[in-house]
Amino acid sequence: MIKMAELKRMFEEMGFGSVQTYINSGNVLFKSEENEEEEVLQSRIEQGILNTFGFKISVILRTSNEWERIVKTCPFEMDTLTEGQSIHLTLLRSAPTQEELGKLPEVDPQDDEYLLDGREIYFLYRQSILDSQLTKKFLKLVPQTARNWKTVMKLAAMVNAMKADK
Repeated sequence: MIKMAELKRMFEEMGFGSVQTYINSGNVLFKSEENEEEEVLQSRIEQGILNTFGFKISVILRTSNEWERIVKTCPFEMDTLTEGQSIHLTLLRSAPTQEELGKLPEVDPQDDEYLLDGREIYFLYRQSILDSQLTKKFLKLVPQTARNWKTVMKLAAMVNAMKADK
């Protein structure tokens, strides 16, 4: 477990600006003046984490514009959820190939739904996420991280505030 204050400090020491973290989830918002390609930036941050904290993790990045698109693209509506239902987002490091998708196990969705959209998977769980087979279906696909929709929306508000604070 990485303490968010230490992670924030690492990002600042790496030269990123306006660094913010959100709860103990590993979410970090930052500004970068560099025009590094995403893969280069991911690798640089992964190396920073390895050097600072002593372990290797996969970093998954999205730009502020991508985050806005993610929120707008969600096929499920929060205000139509009933008791026990929830929306979750899984961010994939890269879009899966058709070959990778073809190897995924068949599962009984148990009335849950999902939409795979490039590097994102939107999930609508009609019961508990813990009981869903859909989550297990995608676990070994590619490096990924998942967030509940409330966290997605909080991060969206933080992104919007950061963009307004240019």
